[in-house]
Amino acid sequence: MNANGIGQRWLRAMPGARSLHRQLFVWLLLPQVVLWIAAAVFTYNLAARYANAAIDASLAQASRALARQVKPIESGLFIDFPRSAQDILEADPSDRVLYTISTPPGQFILGNRQLPAPRIAQPRLGEPYFYDEAVSTAASADNPGSTDRLRVVALYLRYGDASVPGGTMLVQVARSSANREELARSILMDTVLPLSVLMALTTMIVWAGIRAGLAPLTLLQRQVEGRAANDLAPIKLESAPPEVHALARAMNTLLAEVHHNVVAQKRFISDAAHQLRTPLAGLKSQTELALREASDPALVARLQRVHESSTRSAHLVNQLLTLARAEPESANQQDRVPLDLRRLAHEVTAEMVKRALNAGVDLGFDEPEGDASHAPVMVRGIALLLREALVNLIDNAIRYAGRGATVTVRVQAVGGQVHMAVEDNGPGLPDAEREHVFERFVRATHDGTGCGLGLAIVREIVQRHAGSVALLPVQPHGVLARVVLPAASPTAGAAVQG
Repeated sequence: MNANGIGQRWLRAMPGARSLHRQLFVWLLLPQVVLWIAAAVFTYNLAARYANAAIDASLAQASRALARQVKPIESGLFIDFPRSAQDILEADPSDRVLYTISTPPGQFILGNRQLPAPRIAQPRLGEPYFYDEAVSTAASADNPGSTDRLRVVALYLRYGDASVPGGTMLVQVARSSANREELARSILMDTVLPLSVLMALTTMIVWAGIRAGLAPLTLLQRQVEGRAANDLAPIKLESAPPEVHALARAMNTLLAEVHHNVVAQKRFISDAAHQLRTPLAGLKSQTELALREASDPALVARLQRVHESSTRSAHLVNQLLTLARAEPESANQQDRVPLDLRRLAHEVTAEMVKRALNAGVDLGFDEPEGDASHAPVMVRGIALLLREALVNLIDNAIRYAGRGATVTVRVQAVGGQVHMAVEDNGPGLPDAEREHVFERFVRATHDGTGCGLGLAIVREIVQRHAGSVALLPVQPHGVLARVVLPAASPTAGAAVQG
């Protein structure tokens, strides 16, 4: 697990971290919801007001028409209210209509006694007064009783003239609020439904706009997530908005500073390794000469330890130089050419036979049967680095498989990939160590002269070639180191061996 992946998972798991898409969407959607609710309330009130105005106009007209049916005579009031006029007044069966004619202070003349007198202190004659009233219906065997909300008009009129004594007449006409509320709801639904569709479309447009506006951030995330931990190349966002450019420039500045420091450290290691190479080689040669000439057992033992230390130091220096060549900065400057990996592996295996015989290990190359043994297995890469990776895998198997073990190298094409494997029947490796040993200066055992850089170099080289490497268990015991590389066309170019 690299530091880049750990950092990304830590950022995703941070408490309180919220999606920028979600925050923008909520803050842009919230005003729309408020406006939608406000529009619905305003539309309902407006519809109720216009419905009241229409009903009030009809009630005022009905009260004046009803008042014209009452005529004063010498003995009282004559009411000319035929059945046909009553049917017209009560024409709507779904709308309850009540009417009352009385002479204040409370003398009932005509209509329904259920309507209470209006609470008006000083009414003006001829001016209609509109108000809402709740009227309860009497309970019966068939009707349990209920309370109706009514819209009522009260009209005070003066009747009589010089020949007929006059007085004040109160005309009240009431209509149920059911039709008014139904009309208001109909207007509300006819208005809110298009508003809802419009809001849904606006929401979709807003969401699409947010995704399009934040697309550069998604591209930035992919560029950062898709790179290796040691890839410090600048981030490219040419088509992004200025705000994202500023973020990218800040990150590029940081990456440039880190790259400068890393390059300085690598240059120091490479220079130091080059400087140490010559004196270590001289020390190793001198100890070999001294060992041939020494006869004192104690001196031989001391010289042997010096020789082992110089050999290990020389091996470490060579591994450091190889690792420096496998780094991205160095690998990117070397040309990648088509090469036959099977032929390269065969040559490297032949070169390592002497090393294996000295260690008591049976090393061989597994040739495929038939014509397939002569068919090239092409990859595109740097021959020197791929050779070094295979040398490290074979050397690692020889070191840790143990005397008497068997190491087999094979290369085969599998679909659009090339599999290169180094298998041994040694003691094997615990499951917990198979990924850990690919880290630098980590050794599976402290036996031998290894420095813990071999597998780290292999992984670095394989990653530079867009491949993968893994250590797999072998039954009944042993380890299979498998490298998977992208295959190249056999006609891509001539095979090159390093």
